[in-house]
Amino acid sequence: MKIKNYLPALILFVFAFTSCGNDDESNYEVATMNIVELASKTESLSTLVATLSKSDENPNSALVGALSGNGPFTVFAPTNDAFTSLFENLDNYSSLDDFNSEEKKVLLATILKYHVISGTALPSSELSNGQEITTILGDKLTIKLDDAVFIDDATDIDAQVVNADIKATNGIVHIINKVLLPQSVIDAINLGTLVDIVVDSETLTILEAAVIKAGLVDTLNSDGPFTVFAPTDAAFVSLLDNLGDNYNSLDDFDTEVEIQLLKDILLYHVLPAKVLSTDLAAGEVGTALADNSIEVVNNDGTFVIADASDSNANISAVNIMASNGVAHVIDKVLLPQAAVDFIASQQPTIVELAIATNDLSLLVGALQQADAGLVDLLGTDGPFTVFAPTNDAFAALLNDLGDEYNSLTDFDTEDEKEMLTKILKYHVIAGTTAYSTDLSNEQKITTAQGEDITVNLTGGVFIQDATDTDAAVTTADIVAKNGVVHIIDKVLLPQEIIDALQPNIVELAIATDDLSLLVSALQQADAGLVELLGTEGPFTVFAPTNDAFTALLNDLGAEYNSLADFDTTEEKTLLANILKYHVVSGAAVKSTDLSDGQIIGTALEQNITINLTGGVFITDANNNDAMVKTADLEASNGIIHIIDKVLLPSIH
Repeated sequence: MKIKNYLPALILFVFAFTSCGNDDESNYEVATMNIVELASKTESLSTLVATLSKSDENPNSALVGALSGNGPFTVFAPTNDAFTSLFENLDNYSSLDDFNSEEKKVLLATILKYHVISGTALPSSELSNGQEITTILGDKLTIKLDDAVFIDDATDIDAQVVNADIKATNGIVHIINKVLLPQSVIDAINLGTLVDIVVDSETLTILEAAVIKAGLVDTLNSDGPFTVFAPTDAAFVSLLDNLGDNYNSLDDFDTEVEIQLLKDILLYHVLPAKVLSTDLAAGEVGTALADNSIEVVNNDGTFVIADASDSNANISAVNIMASNGVAHVIDKVLLPQAAVDFIASQQPTIVELAIATNDLSLLVGALQQADAGLVDLLGTDGPFTVFAPTNDAFAALLNDLGDEYNSLTDFDTEDEKEMLTKILKYHVIAGTTAYSTDLSNEQKITTAQGEDITVNLTGGVFIQDATDTDAAVTTADIVAKNGVVHIIDKVLLPQEIIDALQPNIVELAIATDDLSLLVSALQQADAGLVELLGTEGPFTVFAPTNDAFTALLNDLGAEYNSLADFDTTEEKTLLANILKYHVVSGAAVKSTDLSDGQIIGTALEQNITINLTGGVFITDANNNDAMVKTADLEASNGIIHIIDKVLLPSIH
């Protein structure tokens, strides 16, 4: 809407005020009507009276009542022709009937207040050239005297007083030939529509193209009023990135369904009311997209906008006024639930994402090798959160497992496949999409395997498993259709698997070169000790070295050159008793649990004594000490302490 040049009204009401004895002047000497009554009785001011009544249709306006009050007031009263000229020169306002909204009636009241001076009745004789007069609007008018009395407003054309000094009981009226306009009204009338605002902005070019593509230009050019949360170009670029390779620009919204989706997204940014930043309050607000609301969220004193997605929009610019509403600039495209669902449908599933990621090929191979339906499971709706180990992480695991596991195909027995399945499930959280921003330090999360992992946010994002080494999240928040993937640099191991992978006491002894004679002794005794030490336990074993057994054989004399010389029933029983004297049943006792002078019962039902003077020593029944050379070797069913002497019980 623009103001055109006014054509000054040519109809002048000529009244002679040349002398006190003038007969016409006597008609105004004694005022009998207030300003409103006077205007109502003056034919040329009927539009002014109608305008006063129109503005008072708003409950907060009472100009008729005010101008009927005591005053005194000075009123510059535009003629009917002045109002006709105003309407002819305003876009979209051809008559008073076009001021048909509360907002437009407020505009009328603003104009009228600019014509009233309160507290004084100023006759023309008291007006001076350059004099500034403050109106009840708060804005000033300037008097110009140049062969007539002119009133200078915020426009380029002055109003001329065509009939001065009409007295009323509560003031004085000067009839003028032009409607005076304050700067605030000029600004309001000259504002473009919300579409004009978008078109004129260098940072809203994609929004402009989207409005055109969705066919919403006419809607956002209509009367409104509307509030538009306007996403920047960067916000739209981010949305296109999230949509994937099939959506590189708005041109890719080319089907009827996609264009309707774009339209729905845009309508979701529109409120069917004018809401300034000062009007914002926390809570849900209905949008122009039927049955869809956004939420205004108070974020530590700053308002952000929440949609159906997991991230909020920040408001970067506020109160950009338009003729049909107001715009606020935001840094994110708001998404209704339908759009969130659509975006999700464009994403790959977790399995498809893993297949498309080169560094997760061994994870894909592990899912297939486990043959436990995990591929199918991670292709369902979910949602899931998956901590996905890299190829290097799986290679490191295989290396740690030893020579029997050179590749994932070596998990080929039912037990091994079950073990692999449990490892993989330990990387999956079912029922939630947990982004890195949702994680908190020391947070415990229960996995699909059943055991917890722990989040460590010290210096990064780390995941603690049952081992002593954390896995670092190297790439976070890879969004999939059915969840989110975080890539990690280590295969997570639950306690159940650590226990299963850990050798038992017999296996640990067999794998330890310096305990080969102990293994032979267990076998030679032929008393079921090998089988016993392969059970769950727990056990603590004080394991003599090969040198310790060699020293024992030397002490026994020429008849015992090797353990094979324990070949009679009596000798095998003796050997079994010696070995039982090295075993503590029912407890896995670490060296840190030992105390000086502590007496411990053995499986032979004879005691040994702990001596911590100068080291860790084990005193046998013969008061001889064996020194613990290597402590705390952990097995799946207990602990081994390697000692330098064979302990000897009391022989009966």
